[in-house]
Amino acid sequence: MRIAVLAFIVAFGLTAQATAQTPYYQGKQIKVIVGFTTGGFYDRWARLLSRYMPKHIAGNPEMIVQNMPGAGSVIAANYVYSVAKPDGLTIGFPSNAIYLDQLIGRSEVKYDVRKFAWIGSPVSEPMIFYVRSDSPFKTIQDIRNAKEPAKCGSTGTVSSDYILTRLLEETLPPTKINTVLGYPGGAEIDLAVEKGEVTCRGMTASPFFGREPFLSWQKRNFVRVLFFTGSKRDRRLPDVPTLYEIFDREKVPEERRRVAEVILAAEDFGRPIVAGPGTSADHVKILRNAFNQAIKDPELLADAQKQRMDVDPETGENLEKLVAKTMQQSPDVIARVKRILGN
Repeated sequence: MRIAVLAFIVAFGLTAQATAQTPYYQGKQIKVIVGFTTGGFYDRWARLLSRYMPKHIAGNPEMIVQNMPGAGSVIAANYVYSVAKPDGLTIGFPSNAIYLDQLIGRSEVKYDVRKFAWIGSPVSEPMIFYVRSDSPFKTIQDIRNAKEPAKCGSTGTVSSDYILTRLLEETLPPTKINTVLGYPGGAEIDLAVEKGEVTCRGMTASPFFGREPFLSWQKRNFVRVLFFTGSKRDRRLPDVPTLYEIFDREKVPEERRRVAEVILAAEDFGRPIVAGPGTSADHVKILRNAFNQAIKDPELLADAQKQRMDVDPETGENLEKLVAKTMQQSPDVIARVKRILGN
């Protein structure tokens, strides 16, 4: 009898020890929610990182990408925030501008960006503004003076394409742009540009240099870039002025510049990765470490270069600080941002 009891205790102890040593993520799947359609750079980064992050997580879980487009990724952000369990098994790739819809109090927002667990971002994302070359717009001054507003495509009011057009109207009057909302993703806007449904688009710069149709467009001069939002000119567009050069030339007042800084903070968020509020500190640490290791993995870097994807990462800790800073704005700045975004 004693032998049987002893055997049971030993067996139970070994089982408990084995269970305790089993990595949390072993045998599990991590769902990756992308707020846009397939083919765009949010989707491409999600799929690339989903191949390499598991290598740096004990237990080597599978990462499955699910596209959940709509409302400029607000639908996806809401899902990660309030629907998905905070168990470290769901992460999201929302728009880098989701903070703006919260800042101005849009009713459809069900999240608080300050409560997301920020995992990291693989790249910073300055923007460009392009028009079809066969349009009458040769410079931003032509758009400002146009009798018939330029027509630009957009995925939604939280998306960078919409935000940039509104910013132009606020900072460079009398600019007027007719923004066509509702495209599910950037690829659909690109098709609309080719068909002539819309003439222009504001977009992040990296896809413009990294994928079709932009590579072919550049070869045949199908579009013309009017400005770049980075702090200095892009080496690939040496003749294209920055938005700040245009501000200097047009003597844009300081209060308008401050609003531009808040709105263009989206560039620093890049292609952010988030987990829902309530995700344990241990799981956040594991996910952040996996991102930090994956983004400097030589195989990932070679893959990114092959796909013409820029790599300029930011840590989750720094994104967390950026969120806190960006959300602390005066009532006057918030009121101006609301006016820009039509709220």
